[in-house]
Amino acid sequence: MIWKPHVTVAAVIEREGEFLLVEEETDEGVRFNQPAGHLECREALCDAVVREVLEETGYDFVPRTLVGVYNWRNEAKDITYLRFAFAGEITGHDAARRLDEGIIAARWMTLPAICALADRHRSPLILRCIEDWQAGRRYPLDLIVHYS
Repeated sequence: MIWKPHVTVAAVIEREGEFLLVEEETDEGVRFNQPAGHLECREALCDAVVREVLEETGYDFVPRTLVGVYNWRNEAKDITYLRFAFAGEITGHDAARRLDEGIIAARWMTLPAICALADRHRSPLILRCIEDWQAGRRYPLDLIVHYS
């Protein structure tokens, strides 16, 4: 058997002291996560995060920096995730857009509210990505090369 990690992207989006999360149905019940998802074949990482934010929230997202790269093993599912977390800005919103299947709603939440829901986080990476963003971790997007 060949082992390989699941490559994912996520967006850390802050506006006026609140962060954008998605409330979603999962195999473990209703959970919270950053707008996030899997990298598709031949897709650039920046394109993937733009697509995922739009599909899960209806917001148009422009990535400006890379917050970090995270390697997390979910032992219960026997899956390793390699997450690329981006920060950027919202440039528009389509409130009528149908969101991805399983997404209940996009929620703007304060950090204390996010922390209070820690038992319903999809992964421990949610808080870690926010903490890294708050600590000023910002890496230029040209660190990532999509070679066709």
